[in-house]
Amino acid sequence: MPSTVSFPLVRREIAGVDIFELARQFGTPTYVYDAAKIHERVQDLRPFDTIRYAQKACSNLAVLDLVRRLGVVVDAVSAGEIHRALRAGFTAEGDPPGIVYTADIFDHAALEMVLEHHVPVNAGSPQMLDQLGQVAPGRNVTLRINPGFGHGHSQKTNTGGEQSKHGIWHEQLDDCLWRADRHGLGVSGLHMHIGSGTDLEHLGQVCSAMERAALHVGRTITTISAGGGLPVPYHERQSYVDLDQYFQLWDATRRRLQDQFGHAVSLEIEPGRYIAAEAGYLLAEIRAIKQMGQNTFYLLDAGFNCLARPILYGAYHPMSIASRTANDQVLQPVVVGGPLCESGDIFTQEEGGFVSSRPLPAAEVGDYLVLECAGAYGFAMASNYNSKPLPAEVLIHQGQPHLVRSRQTLDDLVRGEQIPAW
Repeated sequence: MPSTVSFPLVRREIAGVDIFELARQFGTPTYVYDAAKIHERVQDLRPFDTIRYAQKACSNLAVLDLVRRLGVVVDAVSAGEIHRALRAGFTAEGDPPGIVYTADIFDHAALEMVLEHHVPVNAGSPQMLDQLGQVAPGRNVTLRINPGFGHGHSQKTNTGGEQSKHGIWHEQLDDCLWRADRHGLGVSGLHMHIGSGTDLEHLGQVCSAMERAALHVGRTITTISAGGGLPVPYHERQSYVDLDQYFQLWDATRRRLQDQFGHAVSLEIEPGRYIAAEAGYLLAEIRAIKQMGQNTFYLLDAGFNCLARPILYGAYHPMSIASRTANDQVLQPVVVGGPLCESGDIFTQEEGGFVSSRPLPAAEVGDYLVLECAGAYGFAMASNYNSKPLPAEVLIHQGQPHLVRSRQTLDDLVRGEQIPAW
């Protein structure tokens, strides 16, 4: 795998399929996924014993089916995600189990699904142990530990430390072991995830915290999970993490635990963004080009109703122009926005809502703009804001595009709503 990446400013195809043909066949805005890139990223992670896909990143049934066929298992964070996993062919049985429920609470629907389908639980709150133990005593559980520190490219993606709601506070581990013992729950594994974009320095701290916690729990531990957060480059200045070193740090931790416990300890990793991000593209049409003072705006038929990451935490997405005349040698500063009645509907913004511009080729109304690295937390966070239908989703496999989610219709927007008989 290269350490860095470059992004084109002019693009004519996605995964070998002409962009103009994709737009003609499926319309815009449309998410397009490259199955080969998903396969490539799964292969990167083969040294780990178990690859558990965090489906919240991109949970389309076709994507779940694809990773299942690649030997990947899944993490679910809601009743809906358990349902999706089951519909995609996963089961909770097996070693490792095909589905694990990881969350900080049980809502009633999730607890019912966990019980009905015997889904193993990775508990992120002490109360989850009581709630599970009261209805299903004797099961094995894993514990998600907050080690007291975190990391993330934005505070909103930091999942560790005292400002994070995630996980069991490390100083409450004894209390949780007592709760588990009271209900006959066996603690068979630990999970630790401190946030997105984890670097090797922070990873070393996580490994040390995991080792301390596992030794405190003792020989019942048979699985440790490295969590997710593997970075992918969204910008040419960013680089991939050294996966060999990443694995070696975790493997060394696992081996020391095996020596202490006298039995095998399985090593899981739980990627979401790493598997899905680079595989996804949001294809949109340029519907207006406006001059506002010194700023040139390209306005698309896709807004933050389709891709919310920029407005949520100033996320950067590479962009390219699909045009029959675009020249990547002649660039101009452009602000890229969407159609929504909302001033924050800008794709070229930094955290805090500061609008910025991007050097892009000159384009015309009717050309296409591709928002790249959009497979993770793209469609999964899409909404109907401004009563906009959700976009279509297309999966390209071996050069053939397949519609894997139809575009939402206007009737779909009001399905389930009703006016009372006044």
